[in-house]
Amino acid sequence: MEVGNHTIITEFIILGLTQDPILGVIFFVIFLGVYFVTIVGNISIIILIRSCPHLHTPMYLFLSHLAFVDIGYSSLVTPIMLVEFLGHKIILFVAVCEAQFYSLVMFGTTECFLLAAMAYDRYVAICSPLFYSTHMSPRICILLVAASYLGGCVNAWTFTSCLLSLSFCGSNQIDHFFCDFSPLLKLACSDVSVIQIIPSISSGSIIVVTVFVIALSYFYILITILKMRSTEGRHKAFSTCTSHLTAVTLYYGTITFIYVMPKSSYSIAQNKVVSVFYTVVIPMLNPLIYSLRNRDVKEALKKATARICS
Repeated sequence: MEVGNHTIITEFIILGLTQDPILGVIFFVIFLGVYFVTIVGNISIIILIRSCPHLHTPMYLFLSHLAFVDIGYSSLVTPIMLVEFLGHKIILFVAVCEAQFYSLVMFGTTECFLLAAMAYDRYVAICSPLFYSTHMSPRICILLVAASYLGGCVNAWTFTSCLLSLSFCGSNQIDHFFCDFSPLLKLACSDVSVIQIIPSISSGSIIVVTVFVIALSYFYILITILKMRSTEGRHKAFSTCTSHLTAVTLYYGTITFIYVMPKSSYSIAQNKVVSVFYTVVIPMLNPLIYSLRNRDVKEALKKATARICS
């Protein structure tokens, strides 16, 4: 099908991270290990939370959904990347590419809202412990989780509707390891001056709102902790927040770089490196962060391991 002198393309070729066969083998081994740890780690977190009654609290409900989101996130990208490393050409129909991108944005946005909900949960637990059961009732927790997924779907549709309005022509090679927004815009033969602004406004607004909730929650948490007279109480309060703060810092730093900063401020190579970090590395790190820095999870893991070994 042709428009003017351009042929409308119906499929994309994903070029991947590298064309070097030696690097491809090395990366294959590394990222296969990363994906294995990601899947095993996040599934273990979900099973542990579901099987241990003392982990049936709002904080761990959000954490189990965060683990589910990380599994989906990583599984959308890593298997395709592994095939690319073996030298196989990945060809995706335009609709499949857009579906992959929609799912990635949906999971990514949902993670933002879940991290904000977890910050609010910590705020209520530390600053208003007497009202915790009321403010974080099962009904409110379910509403927060549902709102997180709904927000993810809405933001993903904002991005994808912009892509659906474009026509792609000329080259069909995506210089990336998955169907991301910026590389797809470069293949469009339509005017993208407005289209590339709308998703930045949408994602930027979500980042601002969720970061505001997180920052405000931790502002009040810090004030409350500083007022505590007990050193042990301060340490316990800090320990319940450090893993979440670590995850927030890692995640928000990378997505802000990719989806909010002007595209002219970084190169394609930098885009790929940062994208690897938030789509592949962070989903692996999250279960490690929450298991190694969380006393309840470590104790539940020891008990589960003891039951299996006995």
